[in-house]
Amino acid sequence: MTQLNTITDLRNPARAQRLQHLLDNKTKPLGSLGRLEALALQLGLMLGTEAPQLSQPQMVVFAGDHGLAAQGISLFPSDVTWQMVENFLAGGAAVSVLARQHGLALTVVDAGVAHDFAPRPGLQSRKVAPGTQDASQGPAMSAAQCQTALDQGAEVVRSLPGNAVLLGEMGIGNTSSAALLMARLTGLPIEQCVGRGTGLDDAGVQRKLAVLRQVLARHEQAAEPLQALAAMGGFEIAMMVGAVLEAAAQNRVIVVDGFIASSAVLVAQALQPLVLQRCVFAHQSDEQGHARMLSHLKAQPLLNLGLRLGEGSGAALAWPLLESSCRILAEMASFESAGVSTADGDASQGQGA
Repeated sequence: MTQLNTITDLRNPARAQRLQHLLDNKTKPLGSLGRLEALALQLGLMLGTEAPQLSQPQMVVFAGDHGLAAQGISLFPSDVTWQMVENFLAGGAAVSVLARQHGLALTVVDAGVAHDFAPRPGLQSRKVAPGTQDASQGPAMSAAQCQTALDQGAEVVRSLPGNAVLLGEMGIGNTSSAALLMARLTGLPIEQCVGRGTGLDDAGVQRKLAVLRQVLARHEQAAEPLQALAAMGGFEIAMMVGAVLEAAAQNRVIVVDGFIASSAVLVAQALQPLVLQRCVFAHQSDEQGHARMLSHLKAQPLLNLGLRLGEGSGAALAWPLLESSCRILAEMASFESAGVSTADGDASQGQGA
């Protein structure tokens, strides 16, 4: 394992107090914008200013195949991974539509898809291997492959401009890897981590659960975060871990999508706890383990829309809330500047005072 970048502690009581003062003196009842105010304060601390601005936001979708899919853990065949990558690049996927709507630059990263893609704009080829190995038979990846994926994820972030990264992913079988990582790193029973993924029925969930129990038993000794990641993770998850660590080191805002993206943050924060200061959790997905994972991370998601698509779709939907919170700080008048009376009845002198 190469040395991890230093991630600074963003706690700054003086700046937090100034930001809170600015928010409290906007023309509104105290705290009346709720979570939007907390988000504005968080972004101000992340970006180190009382006037945070989000620039050149990057939606990055990491894609990889999983050898474990051979065990029938998903409703869809593995070919869907590469087919959806083509759909992303053609602009037809949900995340493609939402990225266009919200002005997000979309980059798709081939982290380890079992398919060769023609080079084109918007695609980064970072393939470690054409899919991981079957984790029920042995490690999903070697330690060297895991390190390569981490390094490549960091390189992806370094290659892109802006101060905000929105995480997305695609990989048939990756809810299983996320559930396995969650069970190992949180200590929760696997039954509380496994969900329906792409839409399994009750019998399908039970089959998936049986396979994942077998995987956990096989890799019982893989207790450390990177050991667990190599044994049971996916190349796209490992690259997201590297991307999170690099984005945090650069003080970029990290917008976390759903269950699989959160599992990458789970690994990253086990290595560097301060990454959580840079994370905005977009939504609570309908995958049953996600609420428990968010609780473990002490994260409060912005949205709860019953989403379970992945791709970064929830991150894209939450993005306007981040923009709005910055605008509230920058553009909303104070009681004094607007000449509006405060709650105690004092009237300010207005803008000409």
